[in-house]
Amino acid sequence: MAYQIIVCGGLAPDPLQTLEPVATPAGPALKNEMMLPAVFDPWASHALYEAAHLARQHAGSTIKVVSLAPKAKLQQVMMTVAQKLPFELVPLDGPGGGFTDAASVASALAGAIAAIPGLDKSQLLVFGGWESATRGAGVVMQMVGEKLGITEQFLAVDELKVDAGGALVIKERVEGGRHQVSRCAAPPAVLAWATGNLPEPANHPQTGMANMRAMMPALQKAKAASLASAITYAEVALPAVTRQTRIVKDVPAAEIAREIAEWIKQ
Repeated sequence: MAYQIIVCGGLAPDPLQTLEPVATPAGPALKNEMMLPAVFDPWASHALYEAAHLARQHAGSTIKVVSLAPKAKLQQVMMTVAQKLPFELVPLDGPGGGFTDAASVASALAGAIAAIPGLDKSQLLVFGGWESATRGAGVVMQMVGEKLGITEQFLAVDELKVDAGGALVIKERVEGGRHQVSRCAAPPAVLAWATGNLPEPANHPQTGMANMRAMMPALQKAKAASLASAITYAEVALPAVTRQTRIVKDVPAAEIAREIAEWIKQ
């Protein structure tokens, strides 16, 4: 069976950068946000690699990436991501920082997916990150599924296999370091991926060139997405660093451990 795989993924600042929140007339943002190097969200990256693996196993499958981010930053990042695997980009030009409202983001993504020509829900699998590197809400994919009318939703997915009968066998993380194995008879379904178990694909310049020939016109025509939000922020700041140090000599290790335990309890 061929699948139509839609991967939802945004951008995140390169984790090696120092991030400093600032207040702006439009709300909180990161200092020099447009100047910060960006990467494709690591959680969404796992979803994309898993999508590529599934598409290779099922001839005729297609992959589309729906991404909400500033158009200029998205173009920069896609020049790298496009070399990993073949896919079609569906860009939305809008804010992509960590201060956007999850419900507004889900509405924009769901609207873009629903507008894709030739969409067939009997083949549709919507992939995305369980959470994100910019926002720990962990609810965007569920809301995308609800807005698309897809009730088969699987969270914290680590593995997906298709059995001989065409059913989806999905392994999800649950409490206690265990996995729950579910069986979904057929698409449509939403899968929010955790880490998966696939390595990052190697760069393939020819694939990148082929992808970019279609991506550049798509980016130029990217629809603007304004995210309405009822959220207000009283203050944004870096976490405070607290350090308590006491230098001691000739104290037994057991006594040090007891003092640490008491400090933690307090």
